Formats: sequence, structure tokens, C-alpha cells
Amino acid sequence: MPRSHKKLQRLYVSNALAPGVLVSLEKGQVNYLANVLRRKPGDEIILFNGRDGAWLARIASLSRKSISLECCEQIASQPVPGDLWYGFAPLKSARLDYMVQKATEMGASALQPVITRFTQGKRFKPERLRANIVEAAEQCEVLAVPSLLPQITLALLIENWQPERALIFADETAPAASPLERLAGLAGQPLGLLIGPEGGFSDEERILLLAQKFVIPISLGPRILRADTAAVAALSIIQAGIGDWNNHR
Repeated sequence: MPRSHKKLQRLYVSNALAPGVLVSLEKGQVNYLANVLRRKPGDEIILFNGRDGAWLARIASLSRKSISLECCEQIASQPVPGDLWYGFAPLKSARLDYMVQKATEMGASALQPVITRFTQGKRFKPERLRANIVEAAEQCEVLAVPSLLPQITLALLIENWQPERALIFADETAPAASPLERLAGLAGQPLGLLIGPEGGFSDEERILLLAQKFVIPISLGPRILRADTAAVAALSIIQAGIGDWNNHR
């Protein structure tokens, strides 16, 4: 994105974006632009929808209850979508928010809550997770906004897994060894990453995972990591070694 656009507010919208299209904002976005940022007609905003790239738009009309923006020009094309599924055992509120935000920033293409025996945050609001995904995308110039899939149990996940997608499993009991060497042969294929709960996977769950030919266990080092820390570490390793590190989103 050109340097002159870096400081402009970015907003995610569901509308299709094209030259001359008028976009009406949702109530929360109206309040934020009009009352918090005090934007005025003629001010510029960047819009994106996860499909049509990033667009420079100008405020065409503004009131206390509504804002309409006109799309002017595309300033960044939509990148080729990645294919990195990220499964996680939900955590308690604040740390779950953090983890979802970081997964979005790190290039996950789909996020899915996976319920395990020791999952602590089984009661969560999908709409809150979705809001965190959008907020992270707005703040970090992510145009390929990841999807949020419905929660699933670990048993059903394994039962319905497509074996052509390697499932990278952060195994805290695996011998410490370089994960980059373990993953080297997976470049160019669809990938999944599974991070367990704070209490780890149960013995039965580990046996189930390790029995699958598509599961690739990796070590994240000799230290015990919190689940949100493990997520960032594992996503960084995947993207640096075999992911989209050199691609522009």
C-alpha cells in the first residue's frame, strides 16, 4: 500500500467494492467515525471486504446516524488466498481474544475452535471472535480476512479430516528438535495447525492424533509455553519455514 495511505483509517465492510459504489456503514462504524474520530464529508477512508482488495473511499454524506462513502480507486489488489487452517482449544476471554488476533495477523486462512477434554473456555461468543478477527485485519492491513468455522470436537475433527492436508500438531511431549527440519517437506501443500488447551491434550487424545498418518508432531522447544504463546511461536515457524513469509497479503 502506498506510503501516503498508511495513516488512513481502514474499515472492513461486507459490500462489493468497485469504482463509484456507495457504501453505507453499520451503526458502530458510524459512531466511531463521526463521534470518536470526528470525520467530515470529503475525508478519505480505506475500505476492504476480503474479496475486492483495498479501496480508497471518500465520505459522501455524514450525519449522527448514517455515513455513506464513495469508492474512488483500488489501491491494493486482493492477494491470492492462503491455505493455513488453524485449530485451537478456546481459552478464557482476554487470552482468547489475543490468540485470535495474532492468528489473523500471522496469516491463518481459517480459524476453528476445537473442543478437547481439558478445554477451559468452552463457553465463548463466536461474534466476539469474529469482531477480533476484523479488528486485527483492520489494524494490520490484512486483506485476506480469515473465516471463522463452527466449533468441533477433536474426535469429529480427526474423523472428517481430509488427509491431503498435513495437520501440524504442537506436541509438548515430543523430544526437543528443530521444527523447521520436521516441516521442510511440507512446502507448497495445504496445511493445518492444532494447538491444544492449557492443560495439554489427554493421553487418549495424543494417541488418537499420533495414530494418524497426516499428523506431523513438532516440538516448540524445551520450555512449557502457554497456549497463546505456543500459537504465535508455531505460526511463526510455519510461515518462516514453508509459508507465505515473502508474500504480500
